[in-house]
Amino acid sequence: MCTVRRHRLPATLAVLALLVPAGCGAEKEEPADAGSSVENTAVGEPWYDEIAPASADGAAGGADGPCPLPVTFPVAAGWQAETVELDPATAADPELAAEMAAMMMLRGGATARCEVDGRDAGGGFLRVWTTEQGVPPRAALDAYLADTSLEQATEAQFRDLTAGDVTGVEATWVSHNDLLDEVSRSWAAAIPADGQSLLFTVNESLIAEASDVLPAYRLTVQGLRTTD
Repeated sequence: MCTVRRHRLPATLAVLALLVPAGCGAEKEEPADAGSSVENTAVGEPWYDEIAPASADGAAGGADGPCPLPVTFPVAAGWQAETVELDPATAADPELAAEMAAMMMLRGGATARCEVDGRDAGGGFLRVWTTEQGVPPRAALDAYLADTSLEQATEAQFRDLTAGDVTGVEATWVSHNDLLDEVSRSWAAAIPADGQSLLFTVNESLIAEASDVLPAYRLTVQGLRTTD
């Protein structure tokens, strides 16, 4: 069992501010075999399956709702879904801010499309990423974890996942972020939709523990529905 220890600096808040929702002012472990799976009954680290889904209060995705996507998903009470976009104009160095924000929005060939903000509910952030056409879920996760532009992922574990009306892959790993001087645990679900893969990611952070972010993540993933 891995005990995650966090180290935090004030720089965390500055970097988080670069990603603004619309309408709002170690060696890397080899991935598990693609066919491996784990029953969703793991208590404690790393999966915390004993943490139940949150209550829903609204939905996102689809063609007309917040965060247009080829899926719909429930949003936890107190959390707000918004399309991700850059806001470098308010930074002291707009050019540098734009570069850093773009770096945070692109990872392993996936692009951040939506952020579900749970800070008002005492949680953190859940982000939705999309890949290019033809990328299967496991390959999307492997590429995401292999990208070390902002952090290094270690101790990765994978298991098969049934998410709403689709099947995909779930991963958990320990994130080492040198920029923020932080170590935390992250989780992600990858599902196929409309010929591409969608990644739903959440992590512990300066403002959130597993018990803060996993209820909203579980609600979203278990309630996924494709719009085909």
